[in-house]
Amino acid sequence: MAQRKNAKSSGNSSSSGSGSGSTSAGSSSPGARRETKHGGHKNGRKGGLSGTSFFTWFMVIALLGVWTSVAVVWFDLVDYEEVLGKLGIYDADGDGDFDVDDAKVLLGLKERSTSEPAVPPEEAEPHTEPEEQVPVEAEPQNIEDEAKEQIQSLLHEMVHAEHETEHSYHVEETDSSEPVVEDERLHHDTDDVTYQVYEEQVYEPLENEGIEITEVTAPPEDNPVEDSQVIVEETNRKTDDPEQKAKVKKKKPKLLNKFDKTIKAELDAAEKLRKRGKIEEAVNAFKELVRKYPQSPRARYGKAQCEDDLAEKRRSNEVLRGAIETYQEVASLPDVPADLLKLSLKRRSDRQQFLGHMRGSLLTLQRLVQLFPNDTSLKNDLGVGYLLIGDNDNAKKVYEEVLSVTPNDGFAKVHYGFILKAQNKIAESIPYLKEGIESGDPGTDDGRFYFHLGDAMQRVGNKEAYKWYELGHKRGHFASVWQRSLYNVNGLKAQPWWTPKETGYTELVKSLERNWKLIRDEGLAVMDKAKGLFLPEDENLREKGDWSQFTLWQQGRRNENACKGAPKTCTLLEKFPETTGCRRGQIKYSIMHPGTHVWPHTGPTNCRLRMHLGLVIPKEGCKIRCANETKNGDFCPYVPGSEIKHSHNTGGGAYSLETWEEGKVLIFDDSFEHEVWQDASSFRLIFIVDVWHPELTPQQRRSLPAI
Repeated sequence: MAQRKNAKSSGNSSSSGSGSGSTSAGSSSPGARRETKHGGHKNGRKGGLSGTSFFTWFMVIALLGVWTSVAVVWFDLVDYEEVLGKLGIYDADGDGDFDVDDAKVLLGLKERSTSEPAVPPEEAEPHTEPEEQVPVEAEPQNIEDEAKEQIQSLLHEMVHAEHETEHSYHVEETDSSEPVVEDERLHHDTDDVTYQVYEEQVYEPLENEGIEITEVTAPPEDNPVEDSQVIVEETNRKTDDPEQKAKVKKKKPKLLNKFDKTIKAELDAAEKLRKRGKIEEAVNAFKELVRKYPQSPRARYGKAQCEDDLAEKRRSNEVLRGAIETYQEVASLPDVPADLLKLSLKRRSDRQQFLGHMRGSLLTLQRLVQLFPNDTSLKNDLGVGYLLIGDNDNAKKVYEEVLSVTPNDGFAKVHYGFILKAQNKIAESIPYLKEGIESGDPGTDDGRFYFHLGDAMQRVGNKEAYKWYELGHKRGHFASVWQRSLYNVNGLKAQPWWTPKETGYTELVKSLERNWKLIRDEGLAVMDKAKGLFLPEDENLREKGDWSQFTLWQQGRRNENACKGAPKTCTLLEKFPETTGCRRGQIKYSIMHPGTHVWPHTGPTNCRLRMHLGLVIPKEGCKIRCANETKNGDFCPYVPGSEIKHSHNTGGGAYSLETWEEGKVLIFDDSFEHEVWQDASSFRLIFIVDVWHPELTPQQRRSLPAI
C-alpha cells in the first residue's frame, strides 16, 4: 500500500510541477512574478534547475531505478517466494496467500472472510471450520509444480511385456544405445518377482519386505477432494461429451493441512533446494523440518522425495528403500490431506515395483483401494499389481468390477482383453483390445496391446491385423510392420536374413557346421534316453502339433544338468562368448513333429540374431518364412492377412519360403515376424544358437538386462 501512496504523491508532484512550469512560462500574474523573484533569474540561468537539467537528472534517476531492479532479479538478491510465504500468515480472505484483497481487508476497505481468523494462525485460537472449506487453490505455486511432476510420473505405465514368453507382464526396462555400466546401475531385487508366464501362484506375504502397511484412516467419503477427483490426470475415466472434455479444468492437488500452511515458508525454502538440484542440502533441510515438526505430513513427504531423488543420483537401492519407508511414514501420520496420502502411497507402490518387490507393492495398492474405493484408476493399478505376480484371476475380477461401473474405461478394457488372450480366448479378447486402444485413455497407447490385438486378429483370420501393426509402427511402438519386438536398442542394422560374413561370427558358424553330427548325435541320445528333458513349447505359439525343446543355455547361464546330457556340445560352445554370454537369448535343441504349424510371431528384442543348424531334416514339408523376404534378399509377394497354404512354398506364385539343410546354418533376425510349418512324414530336429547383434558394443553386451 505504501507503493500506491508514493505513486499518487509522485503523480501529484509531477502535475504541480507541470502546472508551475506552465504558469511561469506563460503568465505574468503576481504569483508568477514572486516565483521568479525568489527562484532566481526568470530565464533560469541562476538559482533553480533549468528544464534541460531537470530532465537529465530525471533520466539518471529513472535509469538507476531500472538497473537496480534488473540487478535484484539477475543476482537473485531477494527470495520472493520466502517473502510471499511469510506474508501468507496475513491471508485475510481465505485464498491461501497474501495479495491486494488481503491488504484491503487489513486496511478496512473490505470485509474479512468469516471463515478466516483476524490474526496470524500462530496467535489465533484453533480454527474450528472444517478443512474442506479451504479452497484447493490455497497451495503455493512451487508445491503445485512438484505435484504435477509426481502425477505425470505416476501416469506412466511401469511395465512392458516380453513377447518371448507370450503372455507375460514385466517390469519396465528402457534399452538405449548407451546403457548404464552394470556395476553402477540400480539392480532389481527379485525377492518375489514373477517374470515369466502368468501361472497360478499361491499368495504369500513378502518375507524380504520389512515395511508393513499401517492402518490409515481414510478421509470422509463426503470430502470434496475425493468427490471432485482433484487429481484429474490420475483418473482413467473417459468423458464421452466433447464439450465436457473442453470444460474440464485441472484443479490443484491439496498437499498442505492447516498446520503445514503455517510453516509453508520453511517448506518452500526446502523445496526450492530440491527443485534446484541441491539434493543433499534439501535432504538435510527436510530432515530438520521433520525433527522440528514431526507431525507435518508435507515435511515428511518432502524428505521422502529427496531420498527418492538421492537414490536416483547415487543409483542406490539402499537409499531408495529408505524413501519407500518414508512414504509409508507420511501415510501413517494424522490429518494427511487426501491428495498427499494418495500421492505418497502411489509413489511407494511404484518404487516397490522398481525394486522388484511386487507383493509389497500389491499390499500398498490394496490399501489405496480401501482408502479411495471410488477411484477407478487405483483399481486399474491394482489389477496391474495382480498381473505382475501372475495372479490373472484376481486381476480379471478387478477389471470386471471397473468395467461394471465405468464400461468405457479404456485402460480396463485393454488389460481385460490382454487377460482373455492369455487364457486363449482369442476372439473374445479382440473387441476389448480394439476398443481400449481406440479410447485413447492414458495407458492404452502401448505396444503390447497393438501387438496382441494384431496377433489375435491373425489367429482368427482377420485381415485388419496388419492395419493395427502399421498404426503401432506409426505411433513409434514397432520398428516396422514386420519387426515388432518391444525390447530394442535403436540404430541396429535390421534385416530378416543374414549371412555368416555379415554377422562377423564366421568361426562359430564353421565350428557348428564342422561338428554338426556330434551335436546331432548328442541330441538324439537325449531324446532316446530321457525324453522328459525335451519340454513342450509353452508360449502359446502353436496353432496345432507337437513342438518341444531341450535348453542348454538361457539368458547367458549354462544349464549344468542339461549339459550332462550333451557334454561335448557344451564344451564346443564354451569357446564362443557371443552365444554363451548372450543374456537375451538361448541355446537349445528343437524338435518338431509332423502336423505342426507355428503362428506368425516375433521375438522380444532386436539385440540378438538366431542361428538354426539343421540336424535331422525331412526331404519335404518343413518350411520357414521370415517377414516378406527370402534369405537372398529377394522380395516375396506375400500378402499380409492372406490365407496360408502350409504345404507348398511357391505354388500358385503366392510367396517364397525357406527350408533347412542338414549340417548347414540358417541365420535370421527373429525380431521380424516369422512362421513355421512342419508337414513332413517324420520329425525335424534343429539346433538353435542365439548370438548378440554384431553392432552392440561390449559395454552394451555387459549391461543390457537379460531376457
